[in-house]
Amino acid sequence: MKFRPFYPLFCKRFLLTLFFVFIASNTYSTTLKIATISPEGSMWMEKMRQGAKEILKKTDNRVRFKFYPGGVMGSDKDVMRKMRINQLQGGTFPAGSLTRFFTGCQLYGQLMKFNTIDEVNYVRKYLDTYIVEGLEKAGLITFGLAGGGFAYIMSTAPIETVSDLRKQKIWIPDNDDTSKSAVKAFEINPIPLSLVNVKPSLQTGVINTVATSPVGAIILQWHTQVKYLTNMPFVYLYAVLGISRRAFLKISEQDRKIVKAEMTKVFKEIEEQNNIDNIKAVKALKNRGIKFITPSGEALEEWRVKAAIASRAFVDAGYISREAAKSLDKHLAEYNANK
Repeated sequence: MKFRPFYPLFCKRFLLTLFFVFIASNTYSTTLKIATISPEGSMWMEKMRQGAKEILKKTDNRVRFKFYPGGVMGSDKDVMRKMRINQLQGGTFPAGSLTRFFTGCQLYGQLMKFNTIDEVNYVRKYLDTYIVEGLEKAGLITFGLAGGGFAYIMSTAPIETVSDLRKQKIWIPDNDDTSKSAVKAFEINPIPLSLVNVKPSLQTGVINTVATSPVGAIILQWHTQVKYLTNMPFVYLYAVLGISRRAFLKISEQDRKIVKAEMTKVFKEIEEQNNIDNIKAVKALKNRGIKFITPSGEALEEWRVKAAIASRAFVDAGYISREAAKSLDKHLAEYNANK
């Protein structure tokens, strides 16, 4: 009987083990590269990193997130282009940027449609799914809407009337066709710019008027360039974390459930903190010396008339379905009749 050396058999088994470990680690490990304009150290980044850490732990290192904060990946348009070629798998987007996926996401973006956050919260109970499902059908997986509160008009010159607005150099997002449609009702010629170019354009005088939330103005440092705030809720804001559906489906079903659960939780926490931070931000703007201008009754009525024209234009242009617009109006009327 011939003696057969042990080490060749051991080597084969060892190499096979290494091979299967290699295959497993490369087949089932996914890195989702996410771009965001939120600066490092901001509440958004802290919450998302916390969620990513939980996901990494609960998926046994199979799903990890890599964030690119501070707008280093460029404008929303740049991020979407990089998502198409899989250089990025997702990003955080304001509602206006999402119209390239699903125009109905601007359902809540009708100008001066809401007067209070309570109105918004009531309507959202019924219609958030319309937006989330519409975006998913268009190829973007989201984890709920993170409300950002109301945007207010902020400027270097006082604005009380629509006529005052027409004299200003007004910014709108460069990739938001619905905003262009809306402002036509106010008979103005806005200046489209990406978010990353707003602050330098305020500094150089290319624009002198923006619409954003109090906390957004502070986070993006736009508040350092304005002197006045027109004290009326102009438009409701929200943002999402959107991941390419194609990239998301490459994750196992089990891990997709974990990602969904954790990031949905994160975005609820972000919204809750946004509400708190907006209250603090209003005080901070006042302390900085920014003057709050409340339009008179007559002026306010003109604003509302123009805003209603803009909302009808949204529907007529097909940005928002008539059914969705009617549903919003119905729920809004329900809330105000029962409060």
